[in-house]
Amino acid sequence: MVAWSLAAGVLAACGSEPRVSTDALQVDYSTGTHVVLLGTGTPNAEPDRSGTAVAVLSEGKAYLVDAGPGVVRRASAGLRRGMGPLRVPDLDIVFLTHLHSDHTVGLPDLMLTPWVLGRDRPLRVLGPPGTAALMEHLLAAYSEDIRIRTSGLEPSNDTGYRVHATEVDSGVVFEDERVKVTAFPVKHASWPSAFGYRFDAADRSVVISGDAAPSEVVVAHCDGCDVLVHEVYSGVSFERRAPQWQRYHASAHTSAIELADLARRARPELLVLYHQLLWGTSPEELVDEIRQVWDGEVAFGVDLGVY
Repeated sequence: MVAWSLAAGVLAACGSEPRVSTDALQVDYSTGTHVVLLGTGTPNAEPDRSGTAVAVLSEGKAYLVDAGPGVVRRASAGLRRGMGPLRVPDLDIVFLTHLHSDHTVGLPDLMLTPWVLGRDRPLRVLGPPGTAALMEHLLAAYSEDIRIRTSGLEPSNDTGYRVHATEVDSGVVFEDERVKVTAFPVKHASWPSAFGYRFDAADRSVVISGDAAPSEVVVAHCDGCDVLVHEVYSGVSFERRAPQWQRYHASAHTSAIELADLARRARPELLVLYHQLLWGTSPEELVDEIRQVWDGEVAFGVDLGVY
């Protein structure tokens, strides 16, 4: 499958021109597997990038990875662009890479808004240890809202706000008739448990790093995968960061050069950059950093980009 961008971001494909917008393409989202970036942002409050969230659409079903701020409205925007599986009441499963706030602030929205709009199934949340407690406390925090909606005048159901939380470990964590999902541990600074996920569908394999320092486990789980969605920071701009931030980012994230070397060994058909820490570097310059080591197909991910 070719890759394309929905915005005026960069998509570099072995030196080719950026691909055309999906607005000019007819895509059937009810079949096959598509990767949609619902948010490419970081903790920085950038108004043009929602918080980290990815949707894997497989055979008409949406599987979310992370729920950063803005996730439900980004899904609704995707629906307006023809991505039928992102219909808000149908959003009912999310895999969490780790519990940093920029990956989880959208969980109350994902828990409640689809229910308010008609979802009658509990939200399934799979993530590292701590996920169950997080969801329990969110339900408690919104208990009065839930009480009023279920006992007041507005139409509602008594099932769609509920949560089934599952704390995962490495290995296959979910499987249905469309996808098999495998979790693998990644290194992310002080977090004791953080995961990436591999989705295997009939037509494509998709690996999503989450926030991660470079690791051989990502290489092993991609191993020629169709799409590798990986976080990245600019190594050039990194040199201008304060020493304490350099220590943190070096242990928590992956530089462009490190990612390029990882991709060289992992051999994805397409590398998609997300959660990009630019610090003043342009998208084109970040892709150029990647190109110093790896000459495969790479996309600078943008919100609502489809790959």
